[in-house]
Amino acid sequence: MKRKEFLRGLGLVGIGSLAIPIINSCSKDNDSSDTSTDTGSGSGSGSGSSSGDCSVTPSETAGPFPTITPSSLVKSNIVMDRTGVGFTINITIKNTKANCEVLKDAIVDIWHCDKDGYYSEYGGTGMQSVNYTSVHFLRGRQTTDTNGLVTFTSIFPGWYSGRATHIHVHIYNASGTSLLVTQIAFPEGSNSAVALVNASSANGYTKGLSGYTYNTSDNVFSDSTTNEMATVTGNITEGFVLAHTINVAS
Repeated sequence: MKRKEFLRGLGLVGIGSLAIPIINSCSKDNDSSDTSTDTGSGSGSGSGSSSGDCSVTPSETAGPFPTITPSSLVKSNIVMDRTGVGFTINITIKNTKANCEVLKDAIVDIWHCDKDGYYSEYGGTGMQSVNYTSVHFLRGRQTTDTNGLVTFTSIFPGWYSGRATHIHVHIYNASGTSLLVTQIAFPEGSNSAVALVNASSANGYTKGLSGYTYNTSDNVFSDSTTNEMATVTGNITEGFVLAHTINVAS
């Protein structure tokens, strides 16, 4: 039995700034159903999933904080009032049922935490003490163009106890049928974007990497980051750019 299948059996897989302390109560993304509501070297280099592999990207949990009404968040700039290091997210969707040709008109939702590790639309509970239930930062929806591409403008995600840096993605076909819920992993290492950003206290990333959970220990990525690892390039001054390909069966 593969490790990921075993973890799924245990329920472990499948799921200006504010100067506020990070909580530890969200140490792990809990298992969650696939909600289909209207939902190295160099500075951050790493291998992406745009190789010749035409297998479907692994399904992962939507986590405890999926977007509640994603159809209301059709936008490419998802920063809102959050501050941090500039970040451009480029995601290409390909169709394994068409020899991994790019998939036009796919609906792509993304969401991730802010630099302090907090999610919008949730809070005021044991899962997240700070209450952000009435705001919608760092969440957005776009439709793929003729190149299968969507682009979002954001800030580099922070982290919280129990999880490596990551982005959640939910993909639908043009009719709104759910195709895949997955997550995007980030390259790690002394010169990675993760290391450089979290050392950037001038940009509000004050925690550093003390207590950080690396991909090898993360409850979603620890079995493998194959087809989930993004390529991240750039620098602190000009911002970073993520490039990632996700394969779906449509």
